[in-house]
Amino acid sequence: MSDLAFYTNPMSRSRIVRWMLEEVGAPYEQHLLDYGTTMKAPDYLAINPMGKVPAIVHKGHVVTECAAICAYLADAFPEAGLAPAPTDRADYYRWLFFAAGPLEQAIINTRMGWAGNEEQRRMLGYGSFDDAIHALEGALAGRSFMCGDCFSAVDVYVGSQVDWGLQFNWIPQSPILIAYAGALRERPAYKRAQEIDNALAAEIDATASS
Repeated sequence: MSDLAFYTNPMSRSRIVRWMLEEVGAPYEQHLLDYGTTMKAPDYLAINPMGKVPAIVHKGHVVTECAAICAYLADAFPEAGLAPAPTDRADYYRWLFFAAGPLEQAIINTRMGWAGNEEQRRMLGYGSFDDAIHALEGALAGRSFMCGDCFSAVDVYVGSQVDWGLQFNWIPQSPILIAYAGALRERPAYKRAQEIDNALAAEIDATASS
C-alpha cells in the first residue's frame, strides 16, 4: 500500500492535484468520491470537514486546498525538483498565494456577475478583474514560467487556472496566457493526468446515464 492517498472527483479542482501527483511521480492510492454522498460521509468529513475534494493524506498528515497540496507535495518529494531553493522562493510564494486568493476570487466573482462598485473594490484583495488579469500577464511577460525559466509547483496551480479559464472563456484569450497554457499542455505529466481524469469522467457519465 502507498503512504499517499488522494481523494478526488474528476469533475472538480482535483484535476489540479492529479497533475501535481503525476509531476511528482510517487505512487498513490486513489479514492473516488461522489458529490452529496461519499463526499459528505462521516469518514471523509473526518479528513476534510468541508466535504470537498481534493484532499491528500500522506504518512498520516492531511492536506486540503489545492495550492497547499501542490506546495506540500513539492516539499515532500524534493527529488521531483518542483520547488525552487528556499532562498529563491520569493516569486514562488508570491504567485502561488496570488492565484489562490485574488486571482481565483476575481474570476469567480466576475463569472457570477458581481464586480462591486468603486468603493467596494477598495475592500477586495484583487481590486478588479482587470487588475488581477493584468498582474498575471505582467508576471509572465518575457518568461516561460511563473518563476522564470524553471517549471515548478506554482505552474501546476496557476497553469491549471489559466488552462481552465481559457477553455471556458472565463479569462481573456490573450497571447501571453494562450502561449503559457499551450506550453504546459505539452508536459507528459499533464497529458497523463488529463487522460486519467477524462476516462474517469466518462465512466461517471456512462454510469449516470445507464
